[in-house]
Amino acid sequence: MLQVSYIRDNREQVLERLAVKNFKQPELVDEVIGLDDKRRQTQTQLDNVSAQSNAAAKQIGELMRNGKKEEAEAIKANTGKWKEEGKQLSELLGAVEQELQDKIVLLPNLPHASVPKGITPEENEVVLEHGAIPALPTGSLPHWELATKYNLIDFELGVKITGAGFPVYKGKGAKLQRALIAFFLDEAEKAGYEEVMLPLMVNEASGFGTGQLPDKEGQMYFVGQDNLYLIPTAEVPITNLYRDVILKGDELPVRNTGYTPCFRREAGSYGAHVRGLNRLHQFDKVELVQVVHPDTSYDVLEQMSAHVQGLLQKLGLPYRVLRLCGGDMSFTAALTYDMETWSAAQGRWLEVSSVSNFETFQSNRLKLRFRNAEGKTQLAHTLNGSALALPRIVATLLENNQTENGIKIPEVLVPYTRFEWID
Repeated sequence: MLQVSYIRDNREQVLERLAVKNFKQPELVDEVIGLDDKRRQTQTQLDNVSAQSNAAAKQIGELMRNGKKEEAEAIKANTGKWKEEGKQLSELLGAVEQELQDKIVLLPNLPHASVPKGITPEENEVVLEHGAIPALPTGSLPHWELATKYNLIDFELGVKITGAGFPVYKGKGAKLQRALIAFFLDEAEKAGYEEVMLPLMVNEASGFGTGQLPDKEGQMYFVGQDNLYLIPTAEVPITNLYRDVILKGDELPVRNTGYTPCFRREAGSYGAHVRGLNRLHQFDKVELVQVVHPDTSYDVLEQMSAHVQGLLQKLGLPYRVLRLCGGDMSFTAALTYDMETWSAAQGRWLEVSSVSNFETFQSNRLKLRFRNAEGKTQLAHTLNGSALALPRIVATLLENNQTENGIKIPEVLVPYTRFEWID
């Protein structure tokens, strides 16, 4: 959530940056400023009435002590008017504050100055490419056919049990999943992240804190009877560990990692590009979250990007890094890098990670602060990244490593899988 004071002091810059993000309701900026003006005026009026009422009460007390009961009663006759006026102003202030809150949460985060203009994914900026595109043998198969051929994943059985987008992993397919999760967690631990195990459902306050609500209700599974949401990513419960927390300056940076299943409705997703593991309603992911000092957050973003790239390099997967354009960024992010791997059998790039800096957007909602060197509280910066999401990693590993004799397991995973080949 943006800060009202920043919007007031930087109106033109806010409008300029929102235009980069292709925001369709710029009029909300002036509505927020107008409501803040009304809030301030109402608060001043309420303070004046309260001051008059308090002064009168003090005066009445002095008059009563001095035996001037008639004068005290005369003043007391006016206190009812002040009380009623104060009550009305309090109610008005509450209504204005709620309306201001309802408006400001509709404003997305402002994109960083380096974010390119653009609306579609085709306008994202390619930052770098790494690795050679593999040349596959004749008769190579896409991962969904490999999964059937080697009895790794049963998509139809998942449909029977639950529905489309809920695959069943079997045999070496299940072991490959488990191996990747353990490998990603071990690499995160080496990088200084503390592992946490988390609830898979969160309440509305948690969804609001990280910006999923009120922006993404339609993409989240909702348990109506208990008013809980299935998590779309471990970012939500991890970051909410620090909701309403004031950290000491020397506790920064905070680094957490966690593995969870993730649940996304993916409403409206259909077509060839969502076949197999390309887009699921339930999938596994290892997440990285950091809470850092504002002065270091963009250095940390580069470090997190490098960590994800290191994982892809160790897995031997060709990849590229994109800086997302304003129109393709999330509601909450100030700057996002997407990492994509090359799917040799499908002949296209598949997104496998997003690493984002949210600056103070989440921490303002979360009331997540730290004490700075002067001892004053200050909003921290939050960042998160997938390290990594499994489905498309599995898809590209199967496709890119297929041979006439089977599928070769990357060397770095063999200690985890305890097998070198799927055959």
